[in-house]
Amino acid sequence: MPAAVADRTGSPGAGAATLACIEARLAGSAPNHLPQAWLVPGQSLARSRELRASFPPDPAPAAVLVALVDRPEGPTVLLTRRGRDLRNHAGQVSFPGGQIEASDADPAGAALREAYEEIGLEGRFVTVIGYLPDHIVISGFRVTPVVARVAPGFQLRPDRQEVDVVFEVPLAYVFDPRNHRPRRVRLRDPSVEIDMIDIPFGEHNIWGATAGMLLTLHRVCCTDAAG
Repeated sequence: MPAAVADRTGSPGAGAATLACIEARLAGSAPNHLPQAWLVPGQSLARSRELRASFPPDPAPAAVLVALVDRPEGPTVLLTRRGRDLRNHAGQVSFPGGQIEASDADPAGAALREAYEEIGLEGRFVTVIGYLPDHIVISGFRVTPVVARVAPGFQLRPDRQEVDVVFEVPLAYVFDPRNHRPRRVRLRDPSVEIDMIDIPFGEHNIWGATAGMLLTLHRVCCTDAAG
């Protein structure tokens, strides 16, 4: 079952350059679990350090697969909408992924396992490019984003208990500031607020940690200021 794709934008040349840039920037990167490097999704490192006290003190390790599909029209990012009956993040747009288990060799192994279990994405189509900094989320997880190139030709088999919909969004659309909608969010401490970005796409709204990690991908890989 192929993922739904809509509203592609950008020229093939521009898309290829973006994917090449991401691969160049992340080449040789490795997971960094040191607390001083943790990011709050969508925030700079300096701001993340200011906000650290507002997040759970001992987050559980998790990993997600930031799957960049190498389409001829330009790369897309593969996303899911989580089942509405799940305990964590029900109904949200997310990357495939979940908590790292003892049997997982590393974050990449966890992300690939979860992607196969959730949507049936086979590892033979996936080439890991590198890693973004760990992100902490208010639900108590420390998430390692594993960035990967995905070759076309895969057939997906979503687990309907976990995933309602699988879809692709052009990376050019995600990175275009004209598609970003700012929103101010209050944390558990009502005195602490942060600025977040929503990215509406058709019937979907990419927001929260997923949008924040995509903004980190853009900042780290496609701009000169990664701080």
